Amino acid sequence: MAERVLAGRPALGGVRLVAVDGPSGAGKTTLAGNLLTEFTERGVDALGIGTDEFATWDDPVSWWPRLRDGVLRPLARGRGGAYRRMDWTSGTPVPGESITVRVPEVLVLEGVSAGRASVRAHLTCLAWLDGLDQATRLERAVSRDGERERKHLREWQDFELGWFLADRTAAAATVRIESNAVRPFVPVAPKFATQSHYS
Repeated sequence: MAERVLAGRPALGGVRLVAVDGPSGAGKTTLAGNLLTEFTERGVDALGIGTDEFATWDDPVSWWPRLRDGVLRPLARGRGGAYRRMDWTSGTPVPGESITVRVPEVLVLEGVSAGRASVRAHLTCLAWLDGLDQATRLERAVSRDGERERKHLREWQDFELGWFLADRTAAAATVRIESNAVRPFVPVAPKFATQSHYS
């Protein structure tokens, strides 16, 4: 997949923007992490941002202007951007630390709604993950977020079914990947934006 991305044209200024989208528990974070590792091995300056750094249970998708205005629009102009990550350490999400985003060669945006219709004109690649039944995905998500979040995760699954139907994300994908093909599954999501994927 990395080779396909690098062969594509930048559509966000000089940045190749990759969206990794699909339902919760499908393996998006793992795939994005694997992809970032592959870019690093190829000597490509790549960064990752997860939509979980913006979304909350009460605001699953309408947070988008914060990412668009703080990161995507500046990158399209060849300038670095910034955003405030949601801090979940208390159990209740509140605005947390400010994250600075340099201008990379590749930006991997992963999470539910990462490949939404409003950003597709700027994508070099939209990867869609699916193939697991809802119950299996729920258990994978619970193993990541904890049993206390099971009710929220069920409600999130109900929401995303309607979201993906209206957004037609899967139909717009340029790459479709079966969740079972993504190895290994990592229950704890890495915090891409605070890690360097270039050395």
